[in-house]
Amino acid sequence: MIRISLVIFTWTAVIVPSLLKAQQTPHTFIEETKYLLALPDGYNGDTVTRWPLLVFLHGSGESGTDLEKVKTHGPPKLIAEGKKFPFIVISPQAKRPSGWEPENLYNLISSIKQNYRVDPSRIYLTGLSMGGFGTWALAMKHPEEFAAIVPICGGGDTTDAWKLRNTPVWCFHGALDDVVLPIKDQVMVDAVKKLNKDVRFTVYPDANHNSWDKTYDNDSMYLWLLAHRKFAYKQVQVSPSALKAYTGKYVNTEKDTVIIALENNELRAKLTKTTFPLKAAGNDTFFIGEQIPVDLHFVRDKKGTTNSFVVYEERRVLFRRI
Repeated sequence: MIRISLVIFTWTAVIVPSLLKAQQTPHTFIEETKYLLALPDGYNGDTVTRWPLLVFLHGSGESGTDLEKVKTHGPPKLIAEGKKFPFIVISPQAKRPSGWEPENLYNLISSIKQNYRVDPSRIYLTGLSMGGFGTWALAMKHPEEFAAIVPICGGGDTTDAWKLRNTPVWCFHGALDDVVLPIKDQVMVDAVKKLNKDVRFTVYPDANHNSWDKTYDNDSMYLWLLAHRKFAYKQVQVSPSALKAYTGKYVNTEKDTVIIALENNELRAKLTKTTFPLKAAGNDTFFIGEQIPVDLHFVRDKKGTTNSFVVYEERRVLFRRI
């Protein structure tokens, strides 16, 4: 087990009023994040292989500055007891029990990717209780980062649950949990399922808040994680006649206009002065790039006519045919 402190630098500007001229002086704000790092057997002897990365988020009780507390539950506990994982495992510590800050975690993961041989297509996220909430929040903030997630006895805001439409989820909760009620995870699971078929929800009928021991002691959960790689769009062939039905001019509520045209048996979208191809992922679903988390879904009415489409990007935007 290796202990490391990550220092994240962000530049701030202090505006000092002056009668003659506003002055700006450079300052550095240092945010320290302590974490436990475990490298898999064989990592140091192999300078080529890239390894899966498992990120574990602890619960509120392990917050603070004593890094040993992070070994209380989950993968860091098992590693301390001698368990070997086929992952690089990082277990950060939150300073306060008020929750996880997604951007700090994202910066930590970015640093790990730069400094260790991480397979970027196999980054996994899990956490319990406060860490379960953190898992949902971080995955919705940066869905492009993770191949699969395992939130345990957590919950979240369903507003952005659609952003997990391409992220496999296996959620766990205790049916008798009176600390974080099972409905907290249930509403998240239900929201994600609307656009994602790869969602599991395991409820332990006799478990209270501690639904994590059974989960982290079960090797099938880790095998499920390793079976997934980060989502990438795959192009399929769609007949020119089907594509032609989507051509036309569309507008959203902000008066942005998109013209969909068919050129050389391929749809192209023109927005102001920019034109880009739409690659088919299915009869009604199109994407821009294999690794770009942006897709466009044409919507059919009850008669089968397409009069609108929805763009899924940072937000969902509906365009209607005019």
